[in-house]
Amino acid sequence: MLYWLLYQKLFPYFRPFRIFRYLTFRTAFASLTALLIALIIGPYVIEKLHEFQIGQYIREEGPKDHQKKAGTPTMGGVLICIAILLPTLLWADLSNPFVWLMMGSTVAFGAIGFADDYIKVVKRRNLGLTARAKLGYQILASLAISIALIAMQTQGMYSTKLSVPFVKRLQPDFAIHALRHIPHFGLLAFLPFVVFTVLLIVFSSNAVNLTDGLDGLAIGCTIIAAGALTVLTYVSGHVVFADYLELQRMPLVGELSIFCGSMVGASIGFLWYNAHPAEVFMGDVGSLALGGAIGTVAVAIKQELLLPFIGGIFVLEAMSVILQVGSYKLRKKRIFKMAPLHHHFELLGWSEAKVITRFWILALLFALLALTTLKLR
Repeated sequence: MLYWLLYQKLFPYFRPFRIFRYLTFRTAFASLTALLIALIIGPYVIEKLHEFQIGQYIREEGPKDHQKKAGTPTMGGVLICIAILLPTLLWADLSNPFVWLMMGSTVAFGAIGFADDYIKVVKRRNLGLTARAKLGYQILASLAISIALIAMQTQGMYSTKLSVPFVKRLQPDFAIHALRHIPHFGLLAFLPFVVFTVLLIVFSSNAVNLTDGLDGLAIGCTIIAAGALTVLTYVSGHVVFADYLELQRMPLVGELSIFCGSMVGASIGFLWYNAHPAEVFMGDVGSLALGGAIGTVAVAIKQELLLPFIGGIFVLEAMSVILQVGSYKLRKKRIFKMAPLHHHFELLGWSEAKVITRFWILALLFALLALTTLKLR
């Protein structure tokens, strides 16, 4: 909105407004705007959550120390979503379809999380949507995203080719081009791409959700992952950097650095209130929205295979749950004292603050490793 007003409309009359054409400038200001929004309206949101008695319910089988957190306001993810979407609307080029795709993804997954949290609050229990219903809605949202990307691919704005870390020239295509020229089979050509995209985005959304178990853990890891994605989106859309690093250059995805910058600023602002001891929890409305956004950005900029490094802690947390459940069902034995992984270390005697800090350090190392792959190709 501001980009349209200050640059496209007023620039011819006031030349200094040319600064608003620069992506780095708008990304920085989007991040600052998101931070200020989160810090300013945070107390109001927390007060309203208290007023409506929207408190967290703690599962009884969890660590005993967590029982004292019962009643802490949840659904603070509404604050995160607002602080991401408003700066994106203000600073991004709204004629860019990737911007609307990312905002749509955030709203869709946030709505699923909102429904889940709302049911928990109304029924006063720790269970919201059934696992089948939640997964079904996530698949539908991811399916809509993949279809939108296919539509962009047919218009030359997107590619279904996959970028492989450390390998320059290997770019397998998820589209079966032979089927595209056979009547009635055109859409089937993109079936591998759709399946892969849906699985990745759903996994990403649930991985962040599973990580959200300690004060500031998930949002701190999100800051790091979103920061790495900001760099990746910028270089992917930059003609010089993309050519130098031999990335798939898609000029339009560069605008997503504004969305990612907003995610960084909003997450830092939310951490102000979510730091241990937390004044508010993000709830599923926040964790599902952030996870869905991270997964969608990775797909949009063709860095799907880097996502396990960008969100390394999220992957470890999700895999710990998968391994724990699988081991118990097959062998009736547990691998960890408790899953997700952060609870395992708590039961080993680590303090909550120590678990959070050490996981943040690991998240940073994972993100730096992801960025090194840009040159090590």
